[in-house]
Amino acid sequence: MKRMAYEDYSDVPNAEQLAALLGISRASAYQLMNGADFPTLHIGKRKLAPKDKVLAWVDRQTMP
Repeated sequence: MKRMAYEDYSDVPNAEQLAALLGISRASAYQLMNGADFPTLHIGKRKLAPKDKVLAWVDRQTMP
């Protein structure tokens, strides 16, 4: 599978795209999206994660 550049991902990726973006499994992406502090957008049954908010969340999780 060819690795995509950050800019090539959707601005509001679904769980599968989020998993690829973060380099984690789809199941782990769903676990994150179900977490209380993770930026998830619910539209009907769909779960999406705004890319800019995900990157801000990652920055907050990163230890100095």
